[in-house]
Amino acid sequence: MRNIELLVPASSLEVLKVAVIFGADAVYIGGEVYGLRAKAKNFSKDDMAEGIAFAHAHGVKVYVTANILAHNGDLPGVRRYFEELKELKPDALIIADPAVFTIAREVCPEIDVHISTQANNTNYGTYNFWHGLGATRVVSARELSLKEIKEIRQNIPDDLEIETFIHGAMCISYSGRCLLSNYFTGRDANRGACTHPCRWKYAVVEEQRPGEYLPVYENERGTYIFNSKDLCMIEHIPELIDAGIDSFKIEGRMKTALYVATVARTYRKAIDDYLESEEKYHANMPWYQEQISNCTYRQFTTGFFFGKPSEEAQIYDSNTYIKEYTYLGIVGECNAEGLYAIEQRNKFSVGETIEIMKPNGDNIEVVVRRIVNEDGEDMPSAPHPKQKLWIDLGQPLDQFDILRRKEED
Repeated sequence: MRNIELLVPASSLEVLKVAVIFGADAVYIGGEVYGLRAKAKNFSKDDMAEGIAFAHAHGVKVYVTANILAHNGDLPGVRRYFEELKELKPDALIIADPAVFTIAREVCPEIDVHISTQANNTNYGTYNFWHGLGATRVVSARELSLKEIKEIRQNIPDDLEIETFIHGAMCISYSGRCLLSNYFTGRDANRGACTHPCRWKYAVVEEQRPGEYLPVYENERGTYIFNSKDLCMIEHIPELIDAGIDSFKIEGRMKTALYVATVARTYRKAIDDYLESEEKYHANMPWYQEQISNCTYRQFTTGFFFGKPSEEAQIYDSNTYIKEYTYLGIVGECNAEGLYAIEQRNKFSVGETIEIMKPNGDNIEVVVRRIVNEDGEDMPSAPHPKQKLWIDLGQPLDQFDILRRKEED
């Protein structure tokens, strides 16, 4: 059996630390340029340096995305960017464009290169092509089945790793290459600025009747004709391992720390349980299913892994997420009074019941006993986003514990 890596996204330094603590073997992040998530917070050079140091201190790898499809004007900046990354020593660069790949091999040959899913990696010949040029890993196209991935594994060198998305939002376009965003808004999805037009509601306008909108219906369920359910393979860890996948990749470089902690913790336990014993994995399946539904999601599908997705893989009546829990904040240091620091993310109040979410899988219900602001004043509630507070929850906490509140049905 090949070693299995759990690869988790991080939108910021704070989320990177959460991903590391909650079970990631590796984290992938974006710098301020040349990644495919221009709207994410992304990492400054200083934050990237701190994040890489933190991850490495915990035995976790860091991969940096540089997976745009570059235009002529991008190339000089790409070279300068890689010269900066060379100093920071990430474990790998994630690249899609051959020109960007070439520059990376020239500027920082000591850093591994992983070929992004954006490069349309759909066959073993493509994997072998990139391996021949020096790539150490290829990310499979999302439209591949497990059968196809297994065939790729059988026809590539043992030292070439396969990385595959196993959880998160699905793109409606072939290998993520979409022109809709650029056409509608001038924001190029292939250069990191996607506006997600696949989540929009559409109507038809007949040429001779401008302004008269004819709704688009599919089986009378609605008009969100491009909107996919989210991928979830928590019930299929054995099949993923059998296919020869090396890295289980979670989507979500624009997600919250709560989402990242929830998904990382659940897949960490599922993978570890299966590697310990198949019986333990199956026995704990209800826990995995319950936990994975505690973060925001758009209903779940297994995507293309078992062949062409059924009609049920689409959502026609809505583009909204299902939200079970609200993210309140991450626990920081403890002061002399025994109060714990928190940078608040959503409102909560004294007397309210919330949950402490711990990396080991425990979820502990507590009542908020006290909230104190930075001036030492007691407060009945924490109404302002990103307010720095000190809290008493009636029991000891650990740094990086996540605080959340279950929402009423």
